[in-house]
Amino acid sequence: MNIGLVNCDAAAPAENAFFRMENINKFYSMGEEQAHILKDVCLSIEEGEFLSVLGPSGSGKSTLMNIIGCLDVASSGRYTLRGREIADLTEAELARLRSREIGFIFQNSQLLPRLTAQKNVELPLIYSGVAPKERKRRARELLERVGLGDRMDHYPNQLSGGQQQRVAIARALVGNPTLLLADEPTGALDQKTGKQVMALFKALNDEGRTIIMITHDMNIAANARRVVHIIDGELTEGGGTSDA
Repeated sequence: MNIGLVNCDAAAPAENAFFRMENINKFYSMGEEQAHILKDVCLSIEEGEFLSVLGPSGSGKSTLMNIIGCLDVASSGRYTLRGREIADLTEAELARLRSREIGFIFQNSQLLPRLTAQKNVELPLIYSGVAPKERKRRARELLERVGLGDRMDHYPNQLSGGQQQRVAIARALVGNPTLLLADEPTGALDQKTGKQVMALFKALNDEGRTIIMITHDMNIAANARRVVHIIDGELTEGGGTSDA
């Protein structure tokens, strides 16, 4: 397999891409020094793709995820999501985009310990002003979808690690986002449970959900239909790995 730097010119035009980054750079000031975290990153995906970004610790993959998720902004370059120029958006517009377009899943499920599984899933809808009856319906429907219909009233400490992560996936999906962004989603799970979570991701992708997964684990990355590698802030194309 030929692996080379991702070429912006070879990517789909911005107007045709679901998501496109062109020459994205990210710098951080460290005293008098300036750290160059992302280096002319180019990346384009189409709606319905399942992409994995594979890289070791310190490679820049978490910084890339934060920029993709509009939690951070690039120092230079162009980023469009569904045709919208991210650099042109206000803080309020970015917040609305995150809540409506992007579902986040993190390594540690980050569930609120004093809320039941159902209430944790409802939480994004509370912030969005969705009526209580509709919040409850959506949360229960998604918990059934991830196999936790009999655990809705359980608190996080009454759930296994894999069950907690499935609650987190339901929470990420409850707003019906167009993009699911997962950062090391199996990092805190055993191998068997990690495979179950990956099977759920594949099923969601088969239904048309666009997924970008950040991981350091080559075996986990292989579950995606396409893999790109990030090393020292530079992105290389790794091609597809799975037709499953």
